[in-house]
Amino acid sequence: MYLNKAIIIGNLTRDPELKALPSGTKVCTFAVATNSVYKDKEGVKQEKVEFHNIVAFARTGELVGQYLKKGQQVLVEGRIQTRSWDDKDGKKNYRTEIVADNVQFGSKPAGSSAGAASSAPAGKNDDKAPKDAPAGGEAIQYPSEEINPDDIPF
Repeated sequence: MYLNKAIIIGNLTRDPELKALPSGTKVCTFAVATNSVYKDKEGVKQEKVEFHNIVAFARTGELVGQYLKKGQQVLVEGRIQTRSWDDKDGKKNYRTEIVADNVQFGSKPAGSSAGAASSAPAGKNDDKAPKDAPAGGEAIQYPSEEINPDDIPF
């Protein structure tokens, strides 16, 4: 059995471009940057950035084109594909890209507009509510007596 699977997490380097094929199928192209940090021979920390070309078709492509913007974090699952074509001078060109099967939206870039759609459900990231407050807005009543660890049955 053979496997062609790519999973990357990174940031969009540009806004996605949404187009339609002659058949009417939507196709969205965008690029994602990933990085790796390592120490060189002298022990100095180095960072290497890779840029990945992504293609998403149909409904996935429409959603990417509608909601993702430059700088936003994204997880892309798909397969690696290399296309080739001849330009007008007869030179053969190649492009390796990831054909997205699944795209999960991540955090938005700093300074993005509040009116843009969020990948998180509404009400889940309410920073104004205390972390221990229930969803209904009523306060949790804790017992006033001390709990003895020996009384815990496990």
